[in-house]
Amino acid sequence: MSDGNKSAQAQRLAERAAQALCANDTTSRHLGIRLVEIRPGYARMAMLVRADMVNGHHICHGGMVFTLADTAFAYSCNSYNDNTVAATASIDFLAPAHEGDELTAVATELWRTRRNGIYEITVTNQRDERIALFRGRSYRIDGQLVSVE
Repeated sequence: MSDGNKSAQAQRLAERAAQALCANDTTSRHLGIRLVEIRPGYARMAMLVRADMVNGHHICHGGMVFTLADTAFAYSCNSYNDNTVAATASIDFLAPAHEGDELTAVATELWRTRRNGIYEITVTNQRDERIALFRGRSYRIDGQLVSVE
């Protein structure tokens, strides 16, 4: 199989895996988190900050920013169709997000072995200002998201 065919097959598998995750992820749907782009080891997710997502300081609750970043992390590390979960995750909040902001989380794979991976996720607003930096380590568990044809 040529490299182009392998790449196209990997892309199709990433798309199918993302569809399977999305079908079962009621939390992300409830929060309005949308998948913008998926590739093997990469995901871009977006979310509009709603009035019910702000805290007592009138800024987006940190848990919402974390959830957006964590969702991008999940989609990127599951893009190979191997059931993968978070082993650790941390976040640095750099700037506040506000009601009406459109946040985007871009997850990029930094390193991956058979069982583990490290991913970096950058969350930005609609002005491309960095809101948060998230780093997660994934752990592969048994099974796959979709059957391989």
